[in-house]
Amino acid sequence: MTHPWNLVLYAIAGLVGGLLALRTGIPAAPLAGALLGAGCLSMFAPVAMAQWPTGTRTVLEIAIGTVIGTALTSGALAELRLLWRPALLITLTLILAGVVVGLWSSRLLGIDPLVSLLGAAPGGISGMSLVGAEFGVGAAVAALHAVRLIAVLLVMPLVVKLILSPGGSPPGS
Repeated sequence: MTHPWNLVLYAIAGLVGGLLALRTGIPAAPLAGALLGAGCLSMFAPVAMAQWPTGTRTVLEIAIGTVIGTALTSGALAELRLLWRPALLITLTLILAGVVVGLWSSRLLGIDPLVSLLGAAPGGISGMSLVGAEFGVGAAVAALHAVRLIAVLLVMPLVVKLILSPGGSPPGS
């Protein structure tokens, strides 16, 4: 069992990382910053690896699920009635692309197929890291998703600004 002070250090590192990232204005910055803060402490400081008390992961999974669930409002359901076709197309395409990229990465780069499949999956960093942890590869999956998330959060706002005209619709429409 990890000494309680080590867990406090990890919590502080995550808090500091999340608060620093929050200042960047990137969407989901606190999550990525907390991951980087705790990860840096784990990798570079002479602190024992964290072994959280039994039930901690379950409590955090429930908390993350609750936060995500609060976004599922009646308005979101009304939107889904109109957007179910694109939602289905996007979901199936992303899952297929994730499987193809995951298998391709595994073969070409020689990484564990489990890590590459979960790392290429279209889920969010918190969800896929938790799934990876269930399979014993949570840290590797979290690292892949952190790189993807940070890159997407930096690139996509620029792409959207470049593609959309000042009126908010694609050029030529």
